[in-house]
Amino acid sequence: MGRSRDVVVESGRGTREPPRPAGTAGTAGDTAADPAADRAAEVGPGAAPGPAGPVPAPAAPAASAGTVAEVLGGYLQERAAEFLRGLRTHAQGTGAGTGGTGAGPGGTAGAADPARAAASVGVLRSAARRMNGVLVTYRALLDPVWADNLRTELSWLAGVVAREYACADRLERLSGALHRLASGAAGRGEGTDPAAAEAGGRTPGAAGGGRRSAGGAAATRERGALPVGAARAGALLERQLTLARTRAHSAALQALGSARFHAVADAVALLASETPLCPGGDAGRPAAAVLAQPAEQARRRLDEAVAALPLSRAGAPYNADGLSRSLGTEARQDAAWDHVRVLLRVHRYAQEVLGPHAVPDPRLRPAGEALERHHEAAAAAAAAASAAATPRIAPATAYALGVLHADQRHEVEAARFTFGRHWTRTHPEGAPA
Repeated sequence: MGRSRDVVVESGRGTREPPRPAGTAGTAGDTAADPAADRAAEVGPGAAPGPAGPVPAPAAPAASAGTVAEVLGGYLQERAAEFLRGLRTHAQGTGAGTGGTGAGPGGTAGAADPARAAASVGVLRSAARRMNGVLVTYRALLDPVWADNLRTELSWLAGVVAREYACADRLERLSGALHRLASGAAGRGEGTDPAAAEAGGRTPGAAGGGRRSAGGAAATRERGALPVGAARAGALLERQLTLARTRAHSAALQALGSARFHAVADAVALLASETPLCPGGDAGRPAAAVLAQPAEQARRRLDEAVAALPLSRAGAPYNADGLSRSLGTEARQDAAWDHVRVLLRVHRYAQEVLGPHAVPDPRLRPAGEALERHHEAAAAAAAAASAAATPRIAPATAYALGVLHADQRHEVEAARFTFGRHWTRTHPEGAPA
């Protein structure tokens, strides 16, 4: 228990990090940056976040320069150090103090800095996802019980911390879409300011990265008047998503003060100095000879999941046939696409560990961005459908929410089309298959 607090807590001394093992490199630019949460600003120990921008991804270890223990262990240790820095910066940004979970022994409460807390969530989730992906791909080389437990706990903590920001981003996305749609429908003579209509253009939301602009709420209020039905729909969405955000905030505070959180921080702190590899395994063998096979299995799982997608039905940017399904069918199809999104990330993280021995795939970045847009639009459409199911709402309000839902489902179909177009490329220069 004490170890995690040493890493997360001591704000005047910086984060304690283990020495880099042989065969690992420092942080470098990410050639396949996460399209969503990895766009948070990089936050160093004790430093305020800078402007929103790509988080430099971990440098790929030189797989030929070390053993499995050095390369795989070094990668996990660097991600663990990033995760702990993100936790500490998030605690400082929320005003919980340098103690990471509140003002207590070794920590004092401070002023909240929402922008800093939001940026730290992107760093935290990026590190957690990378650790999760590597624990999945290279599970056979690690202690399996430890790997499974850590994966579960990392997913829980990163999810509960990010949920608040996902609600805020979803509200901003839906508010922008609602103003854009209402402005187009009402025209310039029905109470909508043309400048506000221009400001209400589509702004893609982002799930859980905390990338909402600081003036987003003020900009939404200044976009101009809406027709009655759209205004009521916007107010209903704001009530529901603000309530969800408040509950998520309370859940995050409760989680950060729980024994379960301290257990996760302890486990990650231990990982930052020592990686539990499978005893009697391939830890001493050259990394290049061992790591390629699990990475290839991750690629095959991704290819099989993509082959099961209805890419032929997503052959148009706005597929009318794709909008004729029921809400239940939408949820099932969205789950299949979301599964591909997760597998694509796992594949990318396995390639990061391989480093120079990874086969370059120019499809991964644009395809991943398309799947992120798909995920955001599907979640926004589900929120609009949930609001429309509210009992006793006025017909005009229900109509506006229905239009909003259809707009987001169009975005879903457009993202599927974009993914299919990128995935069928076979040459680095992007020539279609």
